Amino acid sequence: MKFEEYRKLDAVAMAELIKKNEVTSSELLEAAITRTEEVNGPINAVILKLYEDARNTSKSRLPDGPLSGVPFLIKDLDVQMKGTRYTGGTRLLKDFVSTVNSEVTNRIQNAGLVIFGKTNTPEFGLTPYTEGKFLGTCRNPWNTEHTTGGSSGGSGAAVSAGIVPMALASDGGGSIRIPASCCGLFGIKPSRGRISNGPLYGQMWEGAVSTGIISRSVRDAAFYLDAVQGESEGDPYIIQRPDRPYADEVKAPAGKLKIGYSYQMPKGLDFKIDEENIKAIETTVKLLKELGHEVNEVSLPYNKELMTELLYMLAMSHASATVDYLGKMLGRKPSQSELEPNTWLLYKLGQSFTAQNVVFAGMKWNKVARAMGEFHKQYDLLLTPTLGMKPFKIGALQSSGAEETALKIMNALGISTVVKYTGLIEKISSKIYNWIPYPPLANITGQPSMSVPLHWSADGLPVGVMFTGKMNNEALLFRLAAQLEQANPWFSNVPVI
Repeated sequence: MKFEEYRKLDAVAMAELIKKNEVTSSELLEAAITRTEEVNGPINAVILKLYEDARNTSKSRLPDGPLSGVPFLIKDLDVQMKGTRYTGGTRLLKDFVSTVNSEVTNRIQNAGLVIFGKTNTPEFGLTPYTEGKFLGTCRNPWNTEHTTGGSSGGSGAAVSAGIVPMALASDGGGSIRIPASCCGLFGIKPSRGRISNGPLYGQMWEGAVSTGIISRSVRDAAFYLDAVQGESEGDPYIIQRPDRPYADEVKAPAGKLKIGYSYQMPKGLDFKIDEENIKAIETTVKLLKELGHEVNEVSLPYNKELMTELLYMLAMSHASATVDYLGKMLGRKPSQSELEPNTWLLYKLGQSFTAQNVVFAGMKWNKVARAMGEFHKQYDLLLTPTLGMKPFKIGALQSSGAEETALKIMNALGISTVVKYTGLIEKISSKIYNWIPYPPLANITGQPSMSVPLHWSADGLPVGVMFTGKMNNEALLFRLAAQLEQANPWFSNVPVI
């Protein structure tokens, strides 16, 4: 199959051609491999190639299903595949080979999807951009000087570049929706508990992390969630199953929705949102009104504290615990040289928090969730920009030379309890907050949230908009996304790479 034909197909269309005997799974896989070899050098999206295993799988008798035979990529973080290298983006795990499958890997394979590689991610998924020192920088197919976002940047780049029609992603503070926005794709973070993290994890980051999907078409994401959703034995969350398959929802009318929107920054963040992100909301509001929805401007039901105290403290403490946990698993103490300077500092900072600090921050999550509960008494959905700015140039959010030097000195001196009270951490982290002022809300509350590619900047960079819905109501998001996709198609919008 020629790439021009391959790129015109989403995953559902590919599987349909296989069933009609018009193409084989092996032919699709070879098209995906060929495309990987053509573009992966410039973008660094696929960091582990499993070609031969995938070739054997594609030639075997695959399970029957609406996605069977389609080539697929998984992220090298949070999800493991038995017998393959798993790094989590860190040099600490450079030689680690998984001994079990994650439950979601089992379900992917049971759906007949053919895994042929793993995608790039920053160390432990801690940054909302993909510029790790171990796996290297991932570059945006729309402009390789710009970011793919993160931490699922490799998955976003691979789908955008046409390597696969969809790829697995995970999201602890926006890591599905951020790269979807940067790469001109659809990305959905499902409700907490919708997709099992077992057997390796119960909850990650106190329940903030969910696995999901980045895709070019809405229906691919719907079929994928149908295939992999549901709890596994021992899960801490058991969520109500949807009334009908999400594949049916994308064919159903959205109805008249009441949507509250905002493009203001959360209170406490001193940053002016990018004009392109404002334009994205204005364009979307106009489209929604034309489609018959009621759309009103609202105030955001949260402030800067959501990230600085409620999420970041949890992220730091969990990063610290993860490093020590991996050390025990490896049978040795992790060394500073095996971690990036920022990660090592977070490791030390996490050790400086008391149990009371962490529990107290976690208890405040309830306040945010209740505020969103009140919001949804009036509105079906919250609409915001996905991000605070359009995709920035690679390196823009990295620590400056002076900051990097200061971090190294602090790390060398072992200053941990003092560092968190200095202005340096606030200065470095404020860059991150200005980039992602909106996505972490749904991670705190556990709500489903999606980024939809409805705008491109004047210089040709994708700028997504984000809809967040009531807990357990992915169905409504899928219905609206399908309506928007039909009204303002984006599938044919592809980068020139």
